[in-house]
Amino acid sequence: MKLQFIGADHEVTGSCHYLQAGKRHMLVDFGMEQGFNPFENCPLPVAASQIDFVFLTHAHIDHSGMLPKLYADGFRGKIYATEATADLCSIMLRDCAHIQMQEAEWKNRKARRNAGLESHVPLYTMQDALETIDRIIPCPYGKKLDICEGVQIRFTDVGHLLGSSSIEVWLAENGVSKKLVFSGDIGNRNQPLLKDPQYTRQADYVVMESTYGDRLHSADRPDYVGQLARILQETFDRGGNVVIPSFAVGRTQEMLYFLRKIKEQGLVSGHGCFPVYVDSPLAVEATGVFHQNRASCFDREAMELVKKGINPLSFPGLKLSITSDESKAINFDETPKVILSASGMCDAGRVRHHLKHNLWRRECTVLFVGYQSVGTPGRALVDGASQLKLFGETVDVNARILTLAGMSGHADKNGLLDWIGAFEKKPDRVFVVHGEDSVTMSFAACLKDEHGLDAFAPYSGTCFNLAENCFELLTEPVPVKRKALAARQTGVYGRLLAAGERLLGLIRQSSGLANKDLARFADQINSLCDKWS
Repeated sequence: MKLQFIGADHEVTGSCHYLQAGKRHMLVDFGMEQGFNPFENCPLPVAASQIDFVFLTHAHIDHSGMLPKLYADGFRGKIYATEATADLCSIMLRDCAHIQMQEAEWKNRKARRNAGLESHVPLYTMQDALETIDRIIPCPYGKKLDICEGVQIRFTDVGHLLGSSSIEVWLAENGVSKKLVFSGDIGNRNQPLLKDPQYTRQADYVVMESTYGDRLHSADRPDYVGQLARILQETFDRGGNVVIPSFAVGRTQEMLYFLRKIKEQGLVSGHGCFPVYVDSPLAVEATGVFHQNRASCFDREAMELVKKGINPLSFPGLKLSITSDESKAINFDETPKVILSASGMCDAGRVRHHLKHNLWRRECTVLFVGYQSVGTPGRALVDGASQLKLFGETVDVNARILTLAGMSGHADKNGLLDWIGAFEKKPDRVFVVHGEDSVTMSFAACLKDEHGLDAFAPYSGTCFNLAENCFELLTEPVPVKRKALAARQTGVYGRLLAAGERLLGLIRQSSGLANKDLARFADQINSLCDKWS
């Protein structure tokens, strides 16, 4: 019975944890790394084809984005997630696959123009994403589910994103039973739309995030509506646009909630029914998913509007941009406007076009409303960059760069302490993950020194024996370096290697079959080898 740490260890993105109990191999999340991550992640300890189950905390790409790659590498198991997470993954994984394929096409066009550059293969294809989506099993909150002999799980709402959850996992092996709780991303309290985080009371082991484990949000609930209204008024009065780089899922819907209030209360004057553009097909789809799951996920305030027949995410002047032509037309309209566009960290998507058209204009404002990872264009702008390179062109930063203070979907340090403090009995150990290097260390020290918890911040590759309550392997950090082998294995050759590992896994699982079936399997393999030798 083992727990191994794979991703988001002393880093914020790429969340992944491996569990083994008996003959079962499981993952909790399999996310994509975003921005700059300082350390190398260890590979999965078994082939993708040997993974039986994935338990998914929520739909954000840094927790779900590598699932289609897992499928491409041979995974054919089941993915368990909440109902809303399943709905969101259906659109987010398709969108991510589209981006992978678009980037590959762009790089290949560049390769054709520059002789000698190797062709690029997408990390995964749309078909991989669709096959992955088909393997997702939607689950309700609060119900204990029997996954297989010796494995049970339960999802609890933690208020970070529509459908987000902490996951309780019960494991049994050779008469030994242990309970683990994976916090997922713990939500901030008193946020629009979503319920506050729900607490879990018992666990032997806890794996918890620490994104904001070194900082506090404002003691009083920030007046987001008032702050946003002032920014809009000032910018519109100068004749400028307010560009809001916003995560298509979660943050965009919160901003729509605030903008509806601003319009309803008439907090911006002199600009009539100012237009608000949502320029992201993903965000448009996600907004529909939010409305579909309102009964199970919306908080009391949002549900009061719904009961009155008011859509909390819609209002006069809202314009949804779907096609590329509709997106391009936005910047040819001189009317002061709000442009909500993805991605939230400005590292991809349509928002980069809007930055190109608005960053150089002194009358405009770029308003950040979410976390900006180190190494992303968004982080560079927040940190005061005077120029930004967009589509091969250097653009001067003349627009105001602002951040909506306190706007976060993550719990702050006190919120994290409240969550871990809700356990009725101290867990045997707490593993601190999903935070920048210094943050994981300081938050683990806080839990240990100030709260008497046995807390530890593991590096990728660290392996823990759950039954014996001891470490089997303690790893040191491995700084990121670009390896030729790693680069080569992300392409077609890597896909071939994964297929070979899957075949080897099937061979190992064939022990005990009838001799007639084994002989036929061997003949098929030899026939394939003869064809390619």
